[in-house]
Amino acid sequence: MALELLPQVKAVLILDEDGGRVSCKYHDRKEFPNLGAEAMFEHKLFRKTKSVHAPTEADVVLLDDVVAVFRSGLDVHLYVVGSTDENELILTAVLDALHETLLILLRGQIDRRTLLDNLALVLLSIDELVDAGKILEIDPSAIANRVLMRGADARGPQSSDVNFPQAIASVREEFIKRMGN
Repeated sequence: MALELLPQVKAVLILDEDGGRVSCKYHDRKEFPNLGAEAMFEHKLFRKTKSVHAPTEADVVLLDDVVAVFRSGLDVHLYVVGSTDENELILTAVLDALHETLLILLRGQIDRRTLLDNLALVLLSIDELVDAGKILEIDPSAIANRVLMRGADARGPQSSDVNFPQAIASVREEFIKRMGN
């Protein structure tokens, strides 16, 4: 299969209840060349979706030359953006994987405060889900295990209690290194 035919994600966004950016990862620099284009897109997307409350299932919206699937949380909105040619079911699978991964990592608390307090875990989850627009994994357990640096065979709460402090320290160091570059 040619690489051009593989599913592509243009962006993964998390916006708060006022449309402010909590987290984002843009993969299409042609569509979103700079911060201004990103901010304008986020504003238009939020305006179009803010009145739709979709906590249990994903909803789909067509905006300009992109399609976005989204879910609403307590005070946040999760979005996965693709081209209009992209299959909405694939984008929905990516969105569901992100949502379920965050539920696992954040112990069921997907709200603005918890996301910001655990921003390193959120960013790592997005990176494990999609890289350079290519979908890497949609199994929430596998993504959560990678984020927490556990092996695929690690199971149960006792394993996560042992590795979690190490994971947070490592994530914090990596985040600081990346922010310094």
